[in-house]
Amino acid sequence: MATDFPHEIAELRSTLESIRAVTDPAALRARIAELSERAAAPDLWDDPDAAQAVTSQLSHAQSELERVERLTRRIDDLEALVELGQEEDGADADAFLVDAERERTAIAKELAELEVRTLLSGKYDERSAVVTIRAGAGGVDAADFAEMLLRMYLRWAERRGYATKVLDTSYAEEAGLKSVTFEVDGPYAYGTLSVEGGTHRLVRISPFDNQGRRQTSFAAVEVIPLIEKTDHIDVPESDIRVDVFRSSGPGGQSVNTTDSAVRITHLPTGIVVSMQDEKSQIQNRAAAMRVLQSRLLLLKQQQEAAEKKELAGDAKASWGDQMRSYVLQPYQMVKDLRTEHESGNPAAVFDGEIDDFIDAGIRWRKNNQQVLAEA
Repeated sequence: MATDFPHEIAELRSTLESIRAVTDPAALRARIAELSERAAAPDLWDDPDAAQAVTSQLSHAQSELERVERLTRRIDDLEALVELGQEEDGADADAFLVDAERERTAIAKELAELEVRTLLSGKYDERSAVVTIRAGAGGVDAADFAEMLLRMYLRWAERRGYATKVLDTSYAEEAGLKSVTFEVDGPYAYGTLSVEGGTHRLVRISPFDNQGRRQTSFAAVEVIPLIEKTDHIDVPESDIRVDVFRSSGPGGQSVNTTDSAVRITHLPTGIVVSMQDEKSQIQNRAAAMRVLQSRLLLLKQQQEAAEKKELAGDAKASWGDQMRSYVLQPYQMVKDLRTEHESGNPAAVFDGEIDDFIDAGIRWRKNNQQVLAEA
């Protein structure tokens, strides 16, 4: 075998040690003990929301610790497997080393994923996410593109075992979506998906053009952290205007027969949030307020970041427009314009296989943050 196993195993251990330094297993164990004590309290479920937060945090901490400890065991087992292969001769030795190379590749992949997770250290990165997709320039193709992106993110979340909930849907007249807002509930959902924010571009032969011409269309993706009770974002009633209206949909049971949809306008900022996918006006108002508070929280964070950026000077790195292009004609290519990461399989990307793009985006963001810090 061509693999230099002693060197490769040393590299795996080095990467794992850097991950352990960030995740801090000792601190994780202390956190698990504290959360376990809270989870055992007899009055835990007197407040279902708080109870769910505690049990979710406990499960996440236990999963993080187990993942690090499991990788430690796997590297030890890999080293033993290599030693067995080196003690054998002929076909038996080759079989051991083939298995060892397969396991080395799998461990390296999992370490790379975990290493990216350690880069998510932002204030709200651990939160669940609220994602809004809006059709941009491009007419019906843009609306169809927005719906394609919705499916892409929902499939991505499904692959990771994250729960999703569509909060608001505005359908386009001919096909697709004018806009959609949905929640993604899972550990680090916001930190992970936040690199997806920006303008996405689609180039293809339009299925809506009877002359078969190539069409370029755009969609904007916004990702904000989900508000929590501890955030204390105060929104006075005098600062908002609430309008109710009848929900719209593609037909059938999706269309409500009462004025249950809610639109909240935040007067000081002009932020507008609409909700119509819950069953009652009260539920839609509560959902809209949560998203409004989340957007105000992000706005506050952006203002603080802008002040820091002004003090640090102008940054060359920018999210900008057209952060990613999806080209279906005249060739097949998805390319992130910030990271240069690309894929020649758009069908797989639209089916939710975007982890490589996300990982590259997280690394790109971290590198640019370091450049700014050193400037």
